[in-house]
Amino acid sequence: MLTARRGASIILRMRSSTQLAKPTRVWVAAMRPRTLPLAIASIVLGTAVAAAHGFFSWPVFALSVITAVLLQILSNLANDYGDSRHGADHAERLGPRRAVQSGLLSAAQMRRAMAICAALAMASGLALLVVAFGFGLYFWLFVLLGAAAIGAAIAYTNGKRPYGYAGLGDIAVLIFFGWVGVLGPYFLQTQRLDWLVLLPATSCGLLAVAVLNVNNIRDVESDRKAGKQSIPVRLGPRKARIYHWALLAGATLLALLYIIVGAASPQRFLFLLAVPLLARHGLAVWRTDDPRALNPMLKQLSLTTLLFVLLFSLGQVL
Repeated sequence: MLTARRGASIILRMRSSTQLAKPTRVWVAAMRPRTLPLAIASIVLGTAVAAAHGFFSWPVFALSVITAVLLQILSNLANDYGDSRHGADHAERLGPRRAVQSGLLSAAQMRRAMAICAALAMASGLALLVVAFGFGLYFWLFVLLGAAAIGAAIAYTNGKRPYGYAGLGDIAVLIFFGWVGVLGPYFLQTQRLDWLVLLPATSCGLLAVAVLNVNNIRDVESDRKAGKQSIPVRLGPRKARIYHWALLAGATLLALLYIIVGAASPQRFLFLLAVPLLARHGLAVWRTDDPRALNPMLKQLSLTTLLFVLLFSLGQVL
């Protein structure tokens, strides 16, 4: 009798823990963890270039990573919410299920999560600016930049005229994952600008755009039906794949140019070890006609981008 009761108790606890785990899995999926390496990559790159120039602060680096990750999660939640409202997430969509569109989370729950994430990003960002600058002029300039980043994260698929639906997502990704994402942490560490750093910053941004491009090639038909004028919708799938090759090649050449123009010591070419993976990825995207087969390539390119940046950064600090 006691054994039966004990067994029933264990089963009830297992069911309870499973029920608790389901909402957790839904929220984790909505945050899209596979996109987070891109947010981290730009911070690592900007910080490594600063360290190569003799500037590095652990607190500034840690708070930069936390703030960037929170902004990326906010962008992902806002994208889930916005696409469900504008019709880009629907039953015919080939990508992973979105939480609001599939009914796993309500629109109200997602709005609350967005508000909490925005508040956390603001708190982390303000702490970062105080540590880096105190309350001087740079503090207020970066407050405005942070507000723009939060606004851009939300406005991508939200509002009456979301810029993601006008085909401007690629430009926004280049700006925030490349120029702002790399030059921002570089300036936070050094409190000065070196315009030559635009080369690796643009390289990092182009790889992030390539990740978005794979996503948009996969969703080209559903986006067209929803009126979302992404680059692949405008160009067509074949030209979008040529554009994809241009992004990968451009990222590699700009990183190489930065090394050649600067101190071209052997260890600074370490990032070239990741180039065969980029080429393999480019061939796979070029040869793949089934949009569903592009799903694993998103994660692959995201991780390859992180490897590219880590090797480039390692070459800078060695």
